[in-house]
Amino acid sequence: MTERTQDYVLPGREMLQETDPLFPHAPLGWTRYEAERQAQTEGLKLSESHWRVIRALQDYFHRHRDEPAIHTRELHDALDEAFHSEGGIRHLYELYPGGPIAQGCRIAGLPAPAGTTDRGFGSVV
Repeated sequence: MTERTQDYVLPGREMLQETDPLFPHAPLGWTRYEAERQAQTEGLKLSESHWRVIRALQDYFHRHRDEPAIHTRELHDALDEAFHSEGGIRHLYELYPGGPIAQGCRIAGLPAPAGTTDRGFGSVV
């Protein structure tokens, strides 16, 4: 049996999921199918615009993976800027009425940052 370098570096690699080329920074175990199921339970039908927000959230979390916590305000501002040409955060609330961060993170398979799901904190969730 031939041993490969990756067997030493990443033992059990064959058990890791294949990366979806459209979602390279998706969390381990996340699939588009599961996202669609979650969206359906929340009354959403995902369009290409929804998928772009999911990609943006996953990319943001990936870029900030070494930080101790995701800062909600920074994420909010980053989304507003990234989607500015389409209406910014207002447009995102039309796509995700439960909140582009809270609801978007649930569908993207990401943990919602602190303060986005606390009903006593003014969340729309």
